Amino acid sequence: MADKLKCGVVGVGYLGQHHARIYAALEGCFLVGVCDANAERAGEISSKFGCEVFGSVEELGEVCDCVSVATPTSSHCEVSISLIEKNCHLLIEKPLTTSADEAEKILKAAEGSDRILQVGLIEHYNPVMKFLENSVSSPKFVVSQRLAPFSGRGTEVGVVLDLMIHDIGIILQLVKAEVESIDAVGVKVLSKTEDIANARLHFTNGCIADLNASRVSEKKLREIRIFQPQTYLSLDFTSQSGHLIEMVDGVIRRSEIPIEKEEPLRTEIASFVNCVKNHSEPKIDIHFGKRTLELALRITNLISSSA
Repeated sequence: MADKLKCGVVGVGYLGQHHARIYAALEGCFLVGVCDANAERAGEISSKFGCEVFGSVEELGEVCDCVSVATPTSSHCEVSISLIEKNCHLLIEKPLTTSADEAEKILKAAEGSDRILQVGLIEHYNPVMKFLENSVSSPKFVVSQRLAPFSGRGTEVGVVLDLMIHDIGIILQLVKAEVESIDAVGVKVLSKTEDIANARLHFTNGCIADLNASRVSEKKLREIRIFQPQTYLSLDFTSQSGHLIEMVDGVIRRSEIPIEKEEPLRTEIASFVNCVKNHSEPKIDIHFGKRTLELALRITNLISSSA
């Protein structure tokens, strides 16, 4: 156990329970414990994965090398700073915080330390993204759809910060240009914030991206379509499958994309652990997480101002 990373999870709701499961099973890791405002829930997860329950974030931080922060977004800043002060490496679930100011506070708290701060934009660890990063070179038009049935989870923020933020991060990574202008609309349906939204991003390199997100859909859908010269790609992040249409020597060819399926969350956490062990920068560090958050907030503010 001496050479294993001591890991913990703060917030063991729907997503946090899976962080605990993966740490408990991951080679080179030892799940020390969990902490949750709901003591009964913490006890349930503790029993399931054979770890301790800690009464406070600070107590958990005292005995951990690295911790996942999977609490409601409104508490990410406070929880993360408390753990940084305990010298922990952090995997902070998306969205990073509810404001750019809070994200800056986390950055300042970590200033001068060698703590790894990774943000949980899970789709960047989906094998679909790996294919896109290798295949997309000059995107001209991108369409994303991220739909989910209403569950009541995550409604402390709007659908832009809850769901669309995944596609914002994906598109920023693929387009590699600054956003020049934004058009956005959104509607409240079942919660106090927007439940369905559309955003159109105009990039300085001429690329246009249409993003659609809904958490009041009858079906679950996570798809992206990308158009670039001589090539059209259509991929599904859920089924981890897709197809490619391209013009080759004047002939249109359609081919299925061979993608080796993986559990993105496991890949994400394994990558975080590897960064901690090797003192290397994570693929999705806090700076990229903050940039993605800031763009999501711009879209959210546009929706709010037009409501």
